[in-house]
Amino acid sequence: MNIQPATRTGALYALYRLFNPIPFGFFIAALLFDQFYMTTAEVLWAKAASWLITFGLLFAIVPRLINLFYVWFRPVIHSKRSDILGFWLYGFAILIAILNAFIHGRDAYAIVPTNVILSGLTVCLISISYVFQSFTLYQQTGGDL
Repeated sequence: MNIQPATRTGALYALYRLFNPIPFGFFIAALLFDQFYMTTAEVLWAKAASWLITFGLLFAIVPRLINLFYVWFRPVIHSKRSDILGFWLYGFAILIAILNAFIHGRDAYAIVPTNVILSGLTVCLISISYVFQSFTLYQQTGGDL
């Protein structure tokens, strides 16, 4: 017997599904650029990582506000636990990314190794959020995706 998960529909959820993966891509690229800067000391990589973090934070605004609405004001019973954990993990990742943006404001090589650590934490928290939500969805569908 397959139990279908409660689904969310509507324009807000479509925007959420459209914009949610975009910041993650920016944060992964920033992590790679931070690692390139750590190994080469070429200023271009640090400046590019700073811009990527900034764009990632800007693109994270819309999905996080929609997620805030769906998790706290319009809950779906079956997926509430994974959504709440995802909300908090992504929220902490955004706070770390904001701190990382301030770290990138430092002069020259003073950002290393803090920039790599913070970028790695940001990517790890978002990854854990996505993996947990995927496993929860997999369990709810009975393995039939």
